[in-house]
This record gives sequence, structure tokens and C-alpha cells, in this order.
Amino acid sequence: MDLSNPWPGSSARPNSTPRNRHNFPQNTLDGRLAMPSTTTSLSNNQIPLTVEEPGNGILECWRLDTSEDFLRKLFEDIFVNNWHQIQYGILIQGGVLEFEPPCAPTKFGYLDGYLTVEFGEFGHMHLCVGWNTGYCCSKTNEAIARLRLPSRVELYRKLNLHGEPTFWGLRTFNSREPEPEQTLHIYLPNPLLTEEMDYADPPEWSKLSLWDHLRKHYLGIEEPDPKDRMANRFSHD
Repeated sequence: MDLSNPWPGSSARPNSTPRNRHNFPQNTLDGRLAMPSTTTSLSNNQIPLTVEEPGNGILECWRLDTSEDFLRKLFEDIFVNNWHQIQYGILIQGGVLEFEPPCAPTKFGYLDGYLTVEFGEFGHMHLCVGWNTGYCCSKTNEAIARLRLPSRVELYRKLNLHGEPTFWGLRTFNSREPEPEQTLHIYLPNPLLTEEMDYADPPEWSKLSLWDHLRKHYLGIEEPDPKDRMANRFSHD
């Protein structure tokens, strides 16, 4: 990704009013401009919410279960089984971090509400997915424990001005009020970009296999979506 002109961002500010350049209905979710889907053949969690986020543009978001058991299975699948396909970090307004796992995890563990993913000498990460109690000599304040819990976990894709997906990811948010903070961003393989982050010509659609896998196993959407294969070129719009 060209970091000199990225489209980074986390959830839109709950108290902000993004301009409605696409004439979407003025409905909101978490303060984001939302366009409800008219799809009726899918269950509720299979229907994306279309939102416009300042600095991010138009996103289609699928909410995932935030229960501890679900998230432990999800992130084990991502980091243990598919570490070689992802990048991870943070994607917020004013800051973009993209790390590529250097190897398979040397440890994938869980303790006191936190997942730990270690990559040997190359570093590690922690992510809160459950209640954090602290230690006998240093108990976690209840308000802090609640803040650390995930309030939102979602698969999403970014749309260009023609309504075509050009970017795919997964992101998590804590429970800070009124504005949750992003705690992790997973960058999923992009068929419109090469490994060197140049434009792919033609697109390499096989790179959507992880996206399709996550939709199938964690949203129950069996078939790949033809819409994901509409765009011919990556763009920042």
C-alpha cells in the first residue's frame, strides 16, 4: 500500500456527521452513516451493513460474534493456519502499521482474557478477547476490564466509487465509550495488488481464498460473492 496516500481509518467518530455524497439514507450505526441492505434471502449476520466513514469511504461490514470461544477459534485459524497469507497491525486515521508474520507462530496461547501470538525472536502481540481479572497482587479494575473487552469485530470490504470492492480486512475494537478504539487490523490478501504492492494486471482472484474461507466458516456464507471479483484495478477512492 502506498503509505504516502493511504486510506487508513478506524470506526467513524460517533459524534461526527459525514457528508452524504452517495445520497444514502441518514441511518447510523455506532455513529457511522449507514445504508440498510434490502437483501432478504440471508440471515441477519450474513447481510452487510454499508457505512460511510470519514477518511475511509464506503465500507460493507459483517459483524462477527464477540464471545471469547468464538474469537479464540477465529484468531487461531488466522494466525496458526493462515499466518502466511496475512499482514496485521493498526489502521487508523494518522497511523498505519503493517507487519508480515516472519514465520509460523512459535506460540499461540491464552491467559486471563488475552490471546498471545509469538514469533520467536521477531516479537509478539496480545489481544484481549475475554474478561481480564489480573493477578492476586494486582487485580484489574472492573471498569478497565470492561473497557478491554471487544465491543465489535467485523469482516469488511472497501468499495470504490463504482461500488466495486478493492480492499478486504478484519478489524477489532475495544469497549471504550462513546468511541471504541481499534485494537487490531488484519490485512487480507488483495487480488488487485502484487506482493510488491504494485497494481496486479490481471487481478489474481485466487488471493480471495482466505476471505471466502472466513465468510464461509464464520458467517455461514457458502458461496463466493461475484461482487468481490468486479474491480479491475486497485484505487484509493
